[in-house]
Amino acid sequence: MAGVIKDTVTNILGKFQGTAEETPREPSTEEFQTLVEKYDQAGQGHVFAFADQLSTVDKSKLFHQLSNFDPARINELADKALNPPPAATGPVTLEPLPESATASIIDSSADDIQKWYDSGLKQVAENKVAVVLMAGGQGTRLGSSAPKGCFDIGLLSEKSLFQLQAQRIAKLQSVAGGGNVTIPWYIMTSGPTRKPTEEFFEKNNYFGLDKSNVVIFEQGVLPCISNDGKILLENKGKAAVAPDGNGGIYQALVVSGVREDMRRRGIQHIHLYGVDNCLVKVADPVFIGFSAALDVDIATKVVRKRNATESVGLILLKNGKPDVVEYSEIDQETAEAKDAKQPDVLKYRAANIVNHYYSFRFLESIETWSHQLPHHVARKKIPFTDAETGDLVKPEKPNGIKLEQFVFDVFPMTPLDKFASIEVRREDEFSPLKNARGTGEDDPDTSRDDIMAQGQRWVEAAGGIVVTEGDAKGVEVSPLISYAGENLEFLKGRQIKAPAILEREE
Repeated sequence: MAGVIKDTVTNILGKFQGTAEETPREPSTEEFQTLVEKYDQAGQGHVFAFADQLSTVDKSKLFHQLSNFDPARINELADKALNPPPAATGPVTLEPLPESATASIIDSSADDIQKWYDSGLKQVAENKVAVVLMAGGQGTRLGSSAPKGCFDIGLLSEKSLFQLQAQRIAKLQSVAGGGNVTIPWYIMTSGPTRKPTEEFFEKNNYFGLDKSNVVIFEQGVLPCISNDGKILLENKGKAAVAPDGNGGIYQALVVSGVREDMRRRGIQHIHLYGVDNCLVKVADPVFIGFSAALDVDIATKVVRKRNATESVGLILLKNGKPDVVEYSEIDQETAEAKDAKQPDVLKYRAANIVNHYYSFRFLESIETWSHQLPHHVARKKIPFTDAETGDLVKPEKPNGIKLEQFVFDVFPMTPLDKFASIEVRREDEFSPLKNARGTGEDDPDTSRDDIMAQGQRWVEAAGGIVVTEGDAKGVEVSPLISYAGENLEFLKGRQIKAPAILEREE
């Protein structure tokens, strides 16, 4: 995955459909020797130190794993990571994005929002919109070994994150035109989460979606590197690897065959987001319509920063280029600065929520810029097999690095006239699931409460009356009834005792 991007029939039919052979093809003696020489020439030949001790199957697996990497390219990445150039000196200028590249659901007129919605819904109806979900994480922090998307946040319906998002897709397809409308859903997993994700969707019959329109693929990996630049071995027949970060999505779209499938379907607009946001508006027509109206290649959704000290990255212009600036990079005076036109809000307030739009033409150009994306270094304690003794070593201090890319690393490479951002209401669109239950922030309880509170707002806006007693509160509105608060007129004048669940019109 780290080498040249391949967009071949083999990749499309194999990795795209998840039908790779369980037992890998045995390479010829000549093929194996050619690969050994390639690694020897790069000074990484130790990865074959135990090849003669392996079974035929394990030797074949080692061959196929190492064939995915270009050792010379790995050396380049390792050298840059271990011997970084001096940090650039000089002043850093930070400014909000220009008004021409921004909008706000909070401040925009109802007419503008309706125009974006109508335009975006038309794109959906014409089958030009696709969704890409980043779902490689496990629920380890949540006390679960399953993929995070399988997690039940405690709703009355016991729906998982995957089910909530699937039903939003189904509802939007219905709103846009019913059986003639398809929103393909491409789900990027990691190695550990791919099989359980596939099994979860199969067990639940793809939550009512057409199986052919739910495509599960896998993000790439990169070898783990020792502090002296050598590829580490996990065991005698396998290099130690780690996911290449959410920025690996770009190459994964190509290598998996997803981009080719989008091209075949005539996709023009792509919505990308992370699985842990229970409030995400999947394939949001307003977002699609806004981005298409400006004819941009990348757009982001942001929420208003709660206060000057909230620990969130911000979408800003950094030295004149769109970028994500971490809170640690902003001094107190800058963080507390007020907007000259709106003195009651912060000047620098566009909090990044990893919710992006891409034009398909931008994805068509991946090969021209993906090699320029930087690799970030995470120094870790990485268990490894000693290439000389064969012994398993569990280090007590960081002994190597893992390399990863970030999805937003492409922002500074995007011309300003092709980049935009739209501010949305946090309470309607952003409630991440990151922490264990009982933490009190970004945990299953806050996710559940945010959905229940949103449903209650929808019911009351439609004229319904929610009766609460004691701590009981909120209404869970099934996405199959309402995508974003519409279609609830039947509740006018009705009383609903909280907590309640609305699964169908009654």
